[in-house]
Amino acid sequence: MALRHTLGGKKKAPKSARAKKKIELTMHEFKQGTLHSGSKTGPKVKSRKQAIAVALSQARKETQ
Repeated sequence: MALRHTLGGKKKAPKSARAKKKIELTMHEFKQGTLHSGSKTGPKVKSRKQAIAVALSQARKETQ
């Protein structure tokens, strides 16, 4: 039996216009160096992969 790596994986991006806008704004914050993980007082996001994860998470919360 082969063990599979269960952490990570690709996430589907939300398809609504509102979610896409939220992702766009979040990635803009990352590029400006103002994106924080968690709250505004948390540590700044430094990697692009982490920024994408934060953006997708915020987009899902926005559309629910």
